[in-house]
Amino acid sequence: MAAALLCAGLLYPLSPSARGGRSSDPMSEWRIAGDTIDVSDNHGGSVMQYDSLWTELAAQGKRVRVVGNCQSACTTLLGHVPASRICVTPEAAFGFHLAQHEAGTETMWGGYPAGIRQWIQQQGGLTAEFKWLRAPDIYRYFQRC
Repeated sequence: MAAALLCAGLLYPLSPSARGGRSSDPMSEWRIAGDTIDVSDNHGGSVMQYDSLWTELAAQGKRVRVVGNCQSACTTLLGHVPASRICVTPEAAFGFHLAQHEAGTETMWGGYPAGIRQWIQQQGGLTAEFKWLRAPDIYRYFQRC
């Protein structure tokens, strides 16, 4: 399945392939309703698209419930949505790695809260291999749903 946000029972694609090559503006196709966005099995995509999406959703005061994997560009949410508006289930996991382009890595790294950056550094820093933040460690940074 393509990377997507699940919100109010509707899937919102987050990758060019999931959009079928249509508009280059991801916001033209995403309509997020309700107060809480469920993130599950999200493999990332364009750092710039995700960064833009989370900027807008955070400004709208959206809450995020992580119910599965949020990896790669998906993790840009951590630079926009305050930890107080993020909750995690026991299945939640954040996957961190180097982006394909230096600018993408800088965007992701620069947005991560200090505690998350410290955790990543303790795991050996960002590399091509994923570093997975899961339970029980994830509960040090985010409340349980």
